[in-house]
Amino acid sequence: MQPIDIWHKFYLYRAKIIFVICLPMLLTTIVFGQGGDVIYNPNYDSRKVITYGFSIGLHTSSFQMNYSQAFVDKLDSVHSIVPKWSLGFSLGFIINANMSEYLDFRLTPRVSFYEYKLEYNFLNAPQRVEVEESTVVELPLLVKYKSARRMNTRLYFIGGLTPGFEASGTSDLAENADLLQIERFNVMLEIGFGLDKYYPLFKFSPEIRFSKGLVNLLSDKKNDLSEGIDRLNSNVIALYFHFQ
Repeated sequence: MQPIDIWHKFYLYRAKIIFVICLPMLLTTIVFGQGGDVIYNPNYDSRKVITYGFSIGLHTSSFQMNYSQAFVDKLDSVHSIVPKWSLGFSLGFIINANMSEYLDFRLTPRVSFYEYKLEYNFLNAPQRVEVEESTVVELPLLVKYKSARRMNTRLYFIGGLTPGFEASGTSDLAENADLLQIERFNVMLEIGFGLDKYYPLFKFSPEIRFSKGLVNLLSDKKNDLSEGIDRLNSNVIALYFHFQ
């Protein structure tokens, strides 16, 4: 199986993704821009216990890496191993439970396309960039704490845990000894903040979220690429657009 070129996929569908994000905001601005001080959907948060929606995310991801003792003791040919940030995106659904006026519980299953890069700098050889691409099915379990609503706006903080299982990616080539071996399961601690904006037909919520992997993603299957590494954790900074 060939590796997935995640950024190429995003490049192919970038126009559709941008169109989906921008169209509701554009239409709302045109049609309802003259609403003045009208309060849209005043009972939105109390009319139903469970509400649904969908989410589009753009993110940048990188490994947080710890060197192994072997890097110091044995690897005289390697100058450094440097994690690099890479772009990706995600698509998902929202299942939101209204627990109280200021508190929601949120389940947001999504499919995320990640790319991680490690730059190997050698003393007497050309630089090598190892790219780990993966498609991950994630199940974020989040708590959302909301401020009081002011007209058509309210702020919120959000946080929780996100288990994820790799559906496909570079690790499918696990028998290839030339590739860095990565585990398929991860758990991330997520925290962020956002803004609920109420419109006549829906609620739009841009959100910034920071994620820190809690699982060591480095496999026990060692090779030349992993010998100098003791631990790999995922770091993700994401911008989400939620529509409910």
